[in-house]
Amino acid sequence: MNLRLWFRLFLNQVFISISFVVVIILIIVGPLAILPLDELLFRTVFRLPFILVLLAFIVASSAVYAVYIAFSLNEPYEQIRAKINWLLLGKYKHSIFNQEVNQRSWYDNDKILSNDINRIRERLVQLSADLQEFTAAPVFVGEDTKEEIIEKERSRIARELHDSVSQQLFAAMMMLSAINETIDGQLSEPIKKQLIKVEEVIGNAQTEMRALLLHLRPVALEDRSLKQGITNLLEELYSKVSLELKWELMETTLDSGIEDHLFRIVQEAVSNTLRHAKANKLEVYLNQTQDSVTLKIVDNGVGFESNQPDKVGSYGLRNMRERVVGLGGTFKIVSIKQQGTIVDISIPV
Repeated sequence: MNLRLWFRLFLNQVFISISFVVVIILIIVGPLAILPLDELLFRTVFRLPFILVLLAFIVASSAVYAVYIAFSLNEPYEQIRAKINWLLLGKYKHSIFNQEVNQRSWYDNDKILSNDINRIRERLVQLSADLQEFTAAPVFVGEDTKEEIIEKERSRIARELHDSVSQQLFAAMMMLSAINETIDGQLSEPIKKQLIKVEEVIGNAQTEMRALLLHLRPVALEDRSLKQGITNLLEELYSKVSLELKWELMETTLDSGIEDHLFRIVQEAVSNTLRHAKANKLEVYLNQTQDSVTLKIVDNGVGFESNQPDKVGSYGLRNMRERVVGLGGTFKIVSIKQQGTIVDISIPV
């Protein structure tokens, strides 16, 4: 119960009751002259002064009345407030919207307001569905869709990187290893340190290249479910990088366009982790409820200051945010320096 509301109702009721009693007393001792004022003031009830009993009755009845009215007004208000909070969270299909507002008093504006909120909710559901349909719809450029053109260009760049730069990095690492084995023990300490540094730089370049190739791989799931696509992606990643991986994925029932966007978000997040986070552990969680699908990606990397707009990796985060907003969802990111980053995504379905 709202104590402030109750107290205001109580004071108002006490004031009205006392005013009414004073008027009645003035009529009794004045025009009607039924009792003289001094006799009325000193009259006793149950061996107590009449005025004291009257005041106690007024206070008690006002308190009870204020409690009843406060409960009658507060309960519908709390239900309406809960509906608004669920709307703000994007949970348009929550079961609370199927509940009627409890109406205990004659004050029916609460029910009217609740119906208005339900109409807003229905409109938001429709807008969310239209937005997802628009986002998933292909955009044609000539005879090909924009997505097909982008995928062809991604595949071409990925092949060139793999056949040229990636192979050259691998060859450089092999040559460096051969040099170290051939002249082991014949080099001075400064040169050994330089060779170790060169080996580290080449290793970092290989990790960066793997992340780029992962980023450029096809976006479409190719008749696979979202769970299968993410699982295959992480299993392939596990075989190529020294990263502890954990995933818990639920089978989802989503439109193919939404699944492709979520798969792309996972690719973007994994690529960001490999390139910038310097993490040794990555976790991916996918869950679907009646009204939303949630995706959570957690790493234990170096983290960053969330309020820095030009931080390293911000381009990838911005892409993920734009994809989520385009689907009518919410994008939250929590990052602590030297502890890691959590990306939390929720999409209404």
